[in-house]
Amino acid sequence: MNNTLNLENTARRTWLKSMGAGGLILAVGQTGNVFAQSAAAAKEVKYGGDGMPGGLVDDPLVFVSIDAAGVVSVVCHRSEMGQGVRTSFTMVVADELEADLKRVKVVQALGDEARYGNQNTDGSRSLRHSMEPLRRVGAAARAMLEAAAAARWSVPASEVQARTHELVHLPSGRKLGFGEVALAAATLPVPARASLKLKTPAQFRYIGKGNTPSIDGADIVRGRAVYGTDIRLDGMVYAVVARPPVMGGKLKRFDAAKALKVPGVLRVIELKSTPLPAAHNPLGGVAVVANNTWSAIKGREALELEWEDGPHASYDSDTYKATLEAAARQPAKALRNDGDVTAALAKATRRVQAEYYLPHLAHATMEPPVATVRIVDKHCEIWAPTQAPQGARDFVAKSLGLKPEQVTLNVTLLGGGFGRKSKFDFIAEAALVSQAMGGTAIKLQWTREDDIHHDYYHTVAVEHMESALDAKGKPIAWLHRSAAPSIGSTFALGVKMQNAGEMGMTAINVPFQIPNVRIETPEAEAHTRIGWFRSVYNIPHAFAVQSFVSELAAEAKRDPKDYLLELIGPARRIDPRTLSDQTNYGESPERYPIDTGRMARVVRLAAAGAKWGRKMPKGRGLGIAVAYSFMSYVATVIEVEVDAKGALRIIAVDSAVDCGPQVNPERIRSQLEGAVIMGLGLAKHGEITFKDGKVVQSNFNDHAMLRLNEAPREIRVHFAPADYSVAPGGVGEPGLPPIAPALCNAIFAATGQRIRRLPIGEQLSVA
Repeated sequence: MNNTLNLENTARRTWLKSMGAGGLILAVGQTGNVFAQSAAAAKEVKYGGDGMPGGLVDDPLVFVSIDAAGVVSVVCHRSEMGQGVRTSFTMVVADELEADLKRVKVVQALGDEARYGNQNTDGSRSLRHSMEPLRRVGAAARAMLEAAAAARWSVPASEVQARTHELVHLPSGRKLGFGEVALAAATLPVPARASLKLKTPAQFRYIGKGNTPSIDGADIVRGRAVYGTDIRLDGMVYAVVARPPVMGGKLKRFDAAKALKVPGVLRVIELKSTPLPAAHNPLGGVAVVANNTWSAIKGREALELEWEDGPHASYDSDTYKATLEAAARQPAKALRNDGDVTAALAKATRRVQAEYYLPHLAHATMEPPVATVRIVDKHCEIWAPTQAPQGARDFVAKSLGLKPEQVTLNVTLLGGGFGRKSKFDFIAEAALVSQAMGGTAIKLQWTREDDIHHDYYHTVAVEHMESALDAKGKPIAWLHRSAAPSIGSTFALGVKMQNAGEMGMTAINVPFQIPNVRIETPEAEAHTRIGWFRSVYNIPHAFAVQSFVSELAAEAKRDPKDYLLELIGPARRIDPRTLSDQTNYGESPERYPIDTGRMARVVRLAAAGAKWGRKMPKGRGLGIAVAYSFMSYVATVIEVEVDAKGALRIIAVDSAVDCGPQVNPERIRSQLEGAVIMGLGLAKHGEITFKDGKVVQSNFNDHAMLRLNEAPREIRVHFAPADYSVAPGGVGEPGLPPIAPALCNAIFAATGQRIRRLPIGEQLSVA
């Protein structure tokens, strides 16, 4: 199917123009200040350097409009990559506005921090940061429409009520459509935050309901949805890039003669390498431009290239694993130190020690990085599947020597992101090639091999755990030493240690009732690009913590679920700042305390769903794990079967989630199901290895995804009751951390064999 993007209808027509003759426009941010104006005046809004009208600091700045025909437009300033954010945004606004969801459309925001504030789609925060602002803007618009209708009828506003896209005069039954009073409403004062009347949960029509279809679903299944790779422009040509195979390497020499003889190849362009750190910078290399992608790829294959590999040419995964193990076995910098772990361990008669290893992981999104760029009259226009549109826009402007206002970035749908597309190296590459081609429209496509070889990989880690048990098998000391390169190494030279925010992900903030706790991180130098990955450092930390809890339960001869619940202890709220004066979660600890009652509840929910405690046949076992991440709680129970030859079969997965408010339960369910499949695939197969500084894997033949025959027979998602009195939790990432430990704990229950090194691979093949 032809997915050609109609530029006249989407790229060059903004949502303001689509409002036609006039209507109501509202903007609101987290401070609660709502701004309104008519469509005619909307272009004149003055934005401060901090991105808010009048210079107010806010994140995000959300726009909602109602035109004269009554069509409600919601600007989505976050990127859609399957999590359903575009649908959820419209649901929240429509509910508070009392709009008919069928008459609400979503408009994807351009990359523009001055207008929309923070647009980064990461940290599972799209709805966490936007739910309350969206509710307030909907409630404000509702109040203004009701006031405008009351003025039209010369009746008290208290007698008018918005009901499903109409304003109803309750005593007489008279009605007006939203569009009939939208322009008049735009002239009225905006209600103060304190006067806004938000709905109660009992009044919700869309929020929390499970039958809302995806706003993009029909286009996706019919092949009409536009992803980054679907963009077509008149006169467009295509490019691929040969990049240095080792981080920090650069081009020594190249010969393009054979490449230029490949039919369809138009030009070969050298891209300058940038010095480390890698940050968002393109790696440099040689771009081949052609009439089609296939010719560009064949031209790249014909290049004669010689690389200077640089300081990381000796990077070897096996050697580095030993380096991390040595670091993890020595005392290191403590980021949390309760009691005296050293003394407690020295006096203990029962000690348990274990180490866990996790390799580098690649994002391997179904849609590899791609970007289309053209430059006309010193104006650069971009179409890209990006998680960070405002950052990409500014970075491209700097790379091209332009001002940010000379760059327009159109955000397409993302065929997966997981943090990879928060980087914008691939977008800058396309812009630089277009500039070298005199502004010609360029689509720069990464192949799967490019994607695997030049990712910002999830960190490699060795997690060293020690504990001392008392006579009853309860831990009296807990030592966790985590050796892993930091994402900070991608942004600054000399960063060799996880920061407090990274260690605050299921390491520092373990909420167990243990008197002596010490959390340490030694130095670990990065030898490749390290980036954000779905749930980030919760992956290695949760694998170690939750696997180790199971090991302690076995040592104490206790049921793992009961033992875990005893460690969590009674319901209480823990301010993360009391755990470490160096903890920085990037969120307000006063607003987001750790609630052990909620954590214990999801453990019980998952266990009940899996019928924990039932007698299991030989070779079958249940494993359990729980993790708190991005303000949500997820527990997972996995049932497995391992036959006499070591063949692993995953029978069922039960995941229980408590994310506080629930906007779109169907998307929550989908996110948890997706996390199960991704987590199982990573645990069984996920691994990136290095030899001589280069990535060994290349495509899905040697970097396997979970196959259909490996998938669980059944995935069951269990919801804790929605709680609208607490701050919203994330959903996109929290489902992933418990998967690997629950799986490995289940394998132990089935076989008695501990898996402490991922991926599992063939470790079960030998009895």
